[in-house]
Amino acid sequence: MSVLRSVRILPRNVSAIRTYASIPQPSDPVPSKQPSSSSPPTLQQSPNIPTTWSTGQNPKPHAYDNQRFEQTALQFQPNPQSAMGMVNKDPVRLVNGRRAVCDGGMGALGHPKVYINLDKPGPKVCGYCGIKFEQAHHAH
Repeated sequence: MSVLRSVRILPRNVSAIRTYASIPQPSDPVPSKQPSSSSPPTLQQSPNIPTTWSTGQNPKPHAYDNQRFEQTALQFQPNPQSAMGMVNKDPVRLVNGRRAVCDGGMGALGHPKVYINLDKPGPKVCGYCGIKFEQAHHAH
């Protein structure tokens, strides 16, 4: 009880209260216009995927529209390919048997060995590296 008696409510300083000349408004939303494959390469997200691939990603023209990139020549900046686009180009690997084994294919630089069940039809994806495996039709 002695602790509660020592606590007292202090009056709030009037100057510490925030006042606004107008009601604050949310910032402008990100424009939803996406660049197409016919857009200049400097406006595309990457050379192999022109649009955004995540909901939290800004389109490239909007991302570079601030003071930090004011004097940056985008045509001279690196524009690497998207890893997602490169994985999508990788063909499905057919496997004889009911399970596939993936270790990343690079020995010590790969990932932990994963066994992928191929009993259900359709390609299955390695959760680490994105390589697609499917059971060969004659192995069913």
